[in-house]
Amino acid sequence: MTAFLFMVLTFAPFVTPLVVLGAAAALAVRARRRKPGSGWHLPDVRSCALVTVMAGAAALGAYAYGVMSGFYILDPDQMCAAAGAAGDRVVTRMTLPVSAQCVTPEGEGTELVPSWVNPVVFAGLAACVLAVGAGLSSGIRQHADRRHRPT
Repeated sequence: MTAFLFMVLTFAPFVTPLVVLGAAAALAVRARRRKPGSGWHLPDVRSCALVTVMAGAAALGAYAYGVMSGFYILDPDQMCAAAGAAGDRVVTRMTLPVSAQCVTPEGEGTELVPSWVNPVVFAGLAACVLAVGAGLSSGIRQHADRRHRPT
């Protein structure tokens, strides 16, 4: 199981752009197929599913990029030297928010994770949760409309 998680974290930053672009293209095709002048309406379940996939992929890709930016296979202390950080050893690691710092003997830390990673992770998770909620609401509403529609 650990090997599988390692593979997901390794390849997620590379696969994420493809998934996000694919979901965005599918959303664009769905928007293009809408009838002109049909007005604004709540998104359907399929559109919400595409937004969920897109936001979840963005969050996973950013998280994996952040985790892997503070990861070095051979020796954790060499990671600081490879990143050009002032510290000589990795002292702090956090899973969420993603953080890995190289710390000098004087106690000054240099963050190895890029500053954009955590905002993308949290925004992607929030958008994912909102899209799931909108999809459930839309699905329930569509189901209720079909049950009360005269046959």
